[in-house]
Amino acid sequence: MLSHIEQKHLPYSAEQMFDLVADVASYKEFAPWCIGSRINSRESDDVFYADLVIGYKMFRERFTSKVVLTPKKRIHIEYLKGPLKNLKNNWEFAPLEDGTCIIDFSVEFEFSNVALQTFSKLFFNEVVHRMVNAFEKRAEELYGAS
Repeated sequence: MLSHIEQKHLPYSAEQMFDLVADVASYKEFAPWCIGSRINSRESDDVFYADLVIGYKMFRERFTSKVVLTPKKRIHIEYLKGPLKNLKNNWEFAPLEDGTCIIDFSVEFEFSNVALQTFSKLFFNEVVHRMVNAFEKRAEELYGAS
């Protein structure tokens, strides 16, 4: 299983970053390789099911996940269906006294296909960095430059 943990200090509030990441339906507007995103159904305001369509050249796959938002500014994404064997994604947003926040991001995933899993090791870190940077850039677009 591949995994990545990253921590970043950003000049935005924990609430702003939480809201940005929780807005899964907007991922198609800014997330790398995301060509479709939608919320399918809701259990409650804090638990919903979402689809993402990831595309690159001829490759196109749909992922279904359960998204759980907690009052402590945490987001847990649990993989349900798609081309992977496993996917876990967690975000935590810690507010700082100066109005900024620290983001803790972790992801781990595993392809069902052994060849794809082996190949993915070559580009995994680059993909994760691009994804985290896309959220940071989106925050700048929505909330202004730091």
